[in-house]
Parts: sequence; structure tokens; C-alpha cells
Amino acid sequence: MSQLTFSEAEFVNKKHRTRREIFLQRMDQLIPWSRLEKKLAKHYPKGETGRPPYPLSVMLRVHCLQLFYNLSDPGMQDALYEIESMRRFAGLRLSERLPDETTILNFRHFLEAHKLGKVLFEEINRHLKAQNLIFREGTIVDATIISAPSSTKNESRTRDPEMHQTRKGQQWYFGMKLHIGVDDALGLIHSLETTPANASDINHAHQLLHGEEDRVWADAGYTGIEKRNEHPGMDWRVALRPGKRAQLPPTSRLARLEKAKASVRAKVEHPFRYIKRVFGYDKVRYRGLAKNDNRLHVLAGLTNLLIGRKYLPT
Repeated sequence: MSQLTFSEAEFVNKKHRTRREIFLQRMDQLIPWSRLEKKLAKHYPKGETGRPPYPLSVMLRVHCLQLFYNLSDPGMQDALYEIESMRRFAGLRLSERLPDETTILNFRHFLEAHKLGKVLFEEINRHLKAQNLIFREGTIVDATIISAPSSTKNESRTRDPEMHQTRKGQQWYFGMKLHIGVDDALGLIHSLETTPANASDINHAHQLLHGEEDRVWADAGYTGIEKRNEHPGMDWRVALRPGKRAQLPPTSRLARLEKAKASVRAKVEHPFRYIKRVFGYDKVRYRGLAKNDNRLHVLAGLTNLLIGRKYLPT
């Protein structure tokens, strides 16, 4: 084994563990690395000519680091040079060759070209099901807006043509919309769709069901969905519109029922919190829906691991 560098020796001997180190250790234990690498291996370049590529395990870990902290490609490169805990998570050493921003970019393009974000999301869910975390009886559907730059001060002098504006309340938003279907018992995401922000929630609800549930919870934006024929016989538990709910006597049976609906639907807000606050993806990083869709699928998988960790064996 090669000799420790000064930075590595100082890191080993320090007396305090930072929040970053604790978080990275937790994610290292939660992510099923071997399962994910197996799914990517058949697509990963073998490097038969030229400089050999970085090991798949290293690049997958670097990509996850980039998602954890919402870093740009140059920002991820700088972090690998500056932060020892990140290098250790990725299995890299400062005395060795580190991935540059182009290598990090090329790995992301590799995932996008083969649409592997969805593959990783589905594999993480299979891993959770193997731990007896099963999506079965009920689903909560909801959507959130992810903003996009509305400025035209860019090379093309145009806004992203795949993003659109929509009105929510008295405010206008420009960007895309993330639709998710969440298990009503554990709050884990089992289905995900992305659309422009002006897409109607009700038109994409049927894509968020796995087909085995017998009840679906939704907010007032899905009013009238029970009249559609996509899923006959489904028990749709849709909340009243705020104006109608405000007119109910607080102690009435219907008011108590609406409160119970709201307590169940609250679980769908937890995944949004992880994606937009913990991982910082409340604003798109790329132009177009496809690249953002690929990233959001991976973030949804990581979110499921964090939400489901309290149900997993120690």
C-alpha cells in the first residue's frame, strides 16, 4: 500500500466527524452498489483503445456525489481535489489521477444516452422490495413545479422550448412539472413522470398507478378523475377544494374526513422535500425534459433509500 499523503494523515487523525462525513457514510451503507453496477456494466465502455476508463464503481460514486450536493461538472472536479471525505467516498486518492470535469460530463451523458436513470430507480425499488418494503394497497398522487430560467440572456436568445409557464394561485411559474405516485403506507415513490409545467395533473394520474392498488389519494387538483374510465372501480379519495372545505363546520363528519385525507396525503410531500431541499433540485440544471427526467429518476431512487432507511434492518 502506498504511503499516506499529508491530507489523508490529517483526515485520519482529526477528532471531529462532520455532517458531510456522517451523511456520506449513511448513503454508502444504503445504496446497493453491486446491484446498480451490474445494471450499468453491460453499457459501460470497455476502453479497448486509448486511455483506460475509470472503474465503473468510481464513476457511479462520483455521479452520486454530484447529485447529493447538486454540483456542476467543474464544481464536482474541484470538490474531489479539495474534500477528502468525498474522495474517500468515491474510492479515490489525491496522489492518484482524479476525474476531470469532461470525464464527469461524459459519464452523465452515458447515463442519459442509455436512459439508465430509470433503470437505476427501478433497481433501487427492487432492492427495497427484497427488504419487504412493498408498494401494494394504496397510492398518493401529486405534482410539483421545478423552476427553469425564464431569461433569454443565453447563446440561443430563447427560453427552453420544452419548458412552459403556468399559473398557480396568483403567481406565474416557468419550468417543468414532476408527477409522482407514492405508497400511502411508507411514502416511497413507485412511479414518476415529467412534463412541461402547464400540463394538467389529472391527465397524467393514470401513469402514476402500478395497477395493484385499490385506493388513490389526491388533492383538489384531481377533482373529477373518478368520472374517467382509465381505472374503473378504483376508490378515488380526492380532497375538497379549499373554498368548499372552508364552509364546512369544524366538528362535522365531512370536515373530520377531509382532515384524515390530508394527514394521509402529507406523505407525498416528504419525497418532494428530499428532492428539492435535501438534494437542492428545486431548479432545473439542464435544458430539455429528457436530461432532467434522467436525473430526477436517480434522485427519486436516492430519496426512497433515505425515506425507507428507518424500515430497513440495521
